[in-house]
Amino acid sequence: MSLLGKQIRMERIINRNTGTTVIVPMDHGMSIGPVPGLINVKDAVQKVAEGGANAIVEHKGLVKSGHRGSGRDIGLIIHLSASTSLSVYPNAKTLVCSVEEALKLGADAVSIHVNLGNGGEKEMLHDFGKVSYEARMWGMPLLAMIYPRGEKIKNEYDVSVIRHAARVGDEMGADIVKVSYTGSTESFREVVQGCSVPVVIAGGPKMDSDIDILEMVKGAMDAGGAGASIGRNVFQHQNPTAMVMAISAIVHSGADVDAALSFLK
Repeated sequence: MSLLGKQIRMERIINRNTGTTVIVPMDHGMSIGPVPGLINVKDAVQKVAEGGANAIVEHKGLVKSGHRGSGRDIGLIIHLSASTSLSVYPNAKTLVCSVEEALKLGADAVSIHVNLGNGGEKEMLHDFGKVSYEARMWGMPLLAMIYPRGEKIKNEYDVSVIRHAARVGDEMGADIVKVSYTGSTESFREVVQGCSVPVVIAGGPKMDSDIDILEMVKGAMDAGGAGASIGRNVFQHQNPTAMVMAISAIVHSGADVDAALSFLK
């Protein structure tokens, strides 16, 4: 029964026809505070839902304030781990929610953040294993956000460490793995080929160019990626709805960058 439940929930966060997804993470307030674009969470959710995003990522406390009660439906992924930029160990993520609690809050999936190559890796992998087991028992899809980020990592965008990070998520039982883009279709193809579950790209820091964002998404999709999980470059965009529509055109319909840009004009 849990396998059927997972299949049903997966179809709430991923396009069942294309197997691709557009996710908008909105968990930034925990780590860096109430940033522009997320001051009014309900309004932020409304804008990306109107654009056709498949799911959002929130911490448990924002589920109530972000729930709209009307408008286009959107999948809910509750983030289970956290740290703050105020900590002396900002890369060490701690579990702050359980799969069972997320299920009671109405989640369609859960997510966990793991940073590899730093002093807290051991504890984060332990938590990852615990969450992976619980998610499997409850039939809950698990999104793993995995980054090579710490004192042992020289270049967190190097393909060798990104493909290792993606494989860690696969080996640990994640249903979707989120990693940083490696900069080219050719190099990102290595990441996708080394991972048996869908791989989506992170959006990274706020960019000034819409073309750069869309070319990154297109490059990842051409490499066999399963979509994008982009936060600041969506909810801080001057038109979040249009940006989601542009990204969705590439992710779900295979549009080129010029066609996607038409949604932003």
